[in-house]
Amino acid sequence: MLDRTVSLLYLVFIMITCAILFVPALAIWFITLPFDRRKVILHLYTCFWGALYTWVFPSWRVHVFGRKNVRKKTVYIIVSNHQSQLDILLAFNLFKHFKWVSKAEVFKLPFVGWNMYLNGYVRLVRGDKESIEKMMIASEQRLREGSSVYFFPEGTRSMDGKVKKFKPGAFTLAHKLRLPIIPVAISGTCKALPKYSMNTKGIQHLYLDILEEIPYSEFASMSVEETSDMVREIITSRVEKLAAEKK
Repeated sequence: MLDRTVSLLYLVFIMITCAILFVPALAIWFITLPFDRRKVILHLYTCFWGALYTWVFPSWRVHVFGRKNVRKKTVYIIVSNHQSQLDILLAFNLFKHFKWVSKAEVFKLPFVGWNMYLNGYVRLVRGDKESIEKMMIASEQRLREGSSVYFFPEGTRSMDGKVKKFKPGAFTLAHKLRLPIIPVAISGTCKALPKYSMNTKGIQHLYLDILEEIPYSEFASMSVEETSDMVREIITSRVEKLAAEKK
């Protein structure tokens, strides 16, 4: 009964605050439109908005490592494992400028989806070949404009927390544009917010670990698939280490 009450109150809090926090987002978008083409200020506000929901839940503890690994004014391909819907909120704790690649359904949500449109995030219909092509074009455009792009290359959430095989899109762009890759390891979210449920029992530790960048020179001679496998191995190793440290 207590679990359901806490979960319900949390969802009500999200719905109310989304409506409230969208108003400043709209104002920021309008005011900065003439001089902030990449919407850096709006995205930083959105980071606060998203990260807020990881801070207020009573049983969640957020741990962020490696922000220093992200250099200012450097455009990255950011890739991360995907354990839970909570990953997006947790990743906003990065507080660095980037554009999401996100499934199209999220863009349909009131307030949240509208803000994603304002930010110029990249929409993707999973499994749709035409949408994937449009996503690649839009992501390349954002990268050329000077914005990093954040991918979940598994394509969907992992039910057991294990890192699945990566899809090639992010790594194709890294090779084409000769951009460095930032691997990000996420751990703990699959237990805190499992698929189709919410865990309110005990303290849940959420880890966001920004690993050292991989410069283009380190994978220039590799194929896209080899690059994908290398980055997946790096992230998997760190996720497993974080999981072991929590036991």
